[in-house]
Amino acid sequence: MSTTAVKKYLSQARYLDMRIDSKIQQVAALNDLATKCTSTLTGMPRNPNHGTSTMADAVTKIVDLQAEINRDIDELINLKKEITDVVKSVSNPEYQTILEKRYLCFLSWEQISVDMNYSMQYTFRMHDRALTEVDAFLKVESQVD
Repeated sequence: MSTTAVKKYLSQARYLDMRIDSKIQQVAALNDLATKCTSTLTGMPRNPNHGTSTMADAVTKIVDLQAEINRDIDELINLKKEITDVVKSVSNPEYQTILEKRYLCFLSWEQISVDMNYSMQYTFRMHDRALTEVDAFLKVESQVD
């Protein structure tokens, strides 16, 4: 596994978190849509089920999407636990902190550097070393499985 593959592995949580946020935004949009009420005044009688079927369809979609979000959240929790276990395999606590801040808290490199009081270059150097340790751990783990 290369450091690029390690970064991709560790970044899974961030992308899943972004997908969850996107779905939450979709639910909010569907809720807005479902709560909009428009009435048309005409002299013609209407089908009483016409308006409710659109509302029912929206509610069904909202419920389905919320169930999907709940499944994704469960997956994110499990993935973060897995990544946390991998990060704990790194011997240097500073490396662990960088990995946690980047791949579990989703902080920018600038914020990590400021938080840890390091230069960007030093932060990147430590990150590279941390990835090397994670790579070695994952290789050993893949041989055990």
